[in-house]
Amino acid sequence: MKLYYHPLSGHAHRVHLFLSLLGVPYELIEVNLAAGAHKAPEFLKLNSFGQVPVLDDDGTVIADSSAILVYLARKYGRTDWLPEEAVAAARVQKWLSVAAGEIAYGPCAARLVTVFGADFRIEEVIARAHRILSLIEAELDGRRFLLGSDPVIADIALYSYIANAPEGNVDISAYPHVRDWLARIEALPGFVGFRKTKIGLAA
Repeated sequence: MKLYYHPLSGHAHRVHLFLSLLGVPYELIEVNLAAGAHKAPEFLKLNSFGQVPVLDDDGTVIADSSAILVYLARKYGRTDWLPEEAVAAARVQKWLSVAAGEIAYGPCAARLVTVFGADFRIEEVIARAHRILSLIEAELDGRRFLLGSDPVIADIALYSYIANAPEGNVDISAYPHVRDWLARIEALPGFVGFRKTKIGLAA
């Protein structure tokens, strides 16, 4: 099993983290984004969108971080990470959508400005980040993880960009439940961190 990734991509880190938590063997293959390797013909054969991460499971190729999380949970029969019960499965899907929506256009976008020089309106994306952090803070009131006492793939999908949100000048100090939740994920056996960049509030 090969994971094509970049160490500064939170989308790629989600999958790297989940593979490590599952304890399955995998090979990391770094894609040089600065050199445009993700737009090279060989890589576009794996993912025509030209994005990391991509998982190659002995010829079965899956792109998109959320899709890969679902694939891995189903492949290994991990209903603890991806429940089969209808309501719980729907709640997981809701948070995967949040990861692709509010997280991507909030803390992720704010970090893209500082780390990669992306052209976003910084006040706007920071405001979005605080809005979703406020909602997650309320969701975690009285819960250890998003769905309850145990983590699911939704927790993994949200973790990376929230953990590194200060790099995008998003202050998470006002969200104690969120910070405790981050610490609980970081205490899971097999945890691997998302590479830190000394920039923004993390400088």
